[in-house]
Amino acid sequence: MAMAWVWTGMAALSLLFGIGSGHIGQVGTAALDGAAAAVELCLSMAGVICLWTGVMEIMNRCGLSALLARLFRPILHRLLPQSSKDEITLSAVSANISANLLGLGNAATPLGIRAARRMALGAEGTASDELCLLVVLNTASIQLLPTTIAGVRAAHGCRTPFDILPAVWFSSVLSVAAGLLMAKLLSKLWRN
Repeated sequence: MAMAWVWTGMAALSLLFGIGSGHIGQVGTAALDGAAAAVELCLSMAGVICLWTGVMEIMNRCGLSALLARLFRPILHRLLPQSSKDEITLSAVSANISANLLGLGNAATPLGIRAARRMALGAEGTASDELCLLVVLNTASIQLLPTTIAGVRAAHGCRTPFDILPAVWFSSVLSVAAGLLMAKLLSKLWRN
C-alpha cells in the first residue's frame, strides 16, 4: 500500500514540475518511452525466466534439486535448529536456498513464503530469531548462477552476460556472511 502512494506521489510531482517548467510534453514522451522500454524488458526477460524455470523443473524431476536440498540440511540444522525439526519447513527452506543459489528468485519466493508461514505458526505475531534468519538468508542469498541479472544484461545487448560471476560470488558470499553475523549478534543483544 505504501508503494502505491510513493509511485502516485512521484507521478504527480513529475506532472506538476512538467507543467511548472513548461516541459509537460517531454514528461509525457518520457512516460511513454519508459512504458515501452518496460514492456520490451518484460518480454525479453520472459524467455530467460521460462528457460531457467524449465531448468529448475528438470532438476526437480530428475532429483537434482532434492540432492542439493539434502546437501544443505546439515548446515540448516545448525542455523535453524527449531525449524529443522519440521520436515516440511526444512524442505521448503532447502528448496528456497537451492532456487536462490541458481538465481531463480521467482521460483524461490513461493518456497520462502511457505517456509516463513510454517515458521510463524504459534509465534503469535512476533517473528522468531529463526524466521528473521530465514529472511536474511533469502535476501542475501548466495548465487552460483545469477540468471535474472544475466537475463537483464543480455536483454540490454551484453554479449557476455555471465562475465560478472566472480563479482557476484564474492559479493553474495560476503553479504550472506555479514547477514548471518548480524542476525546472530542482534538475536543475542535483543534477548539481553
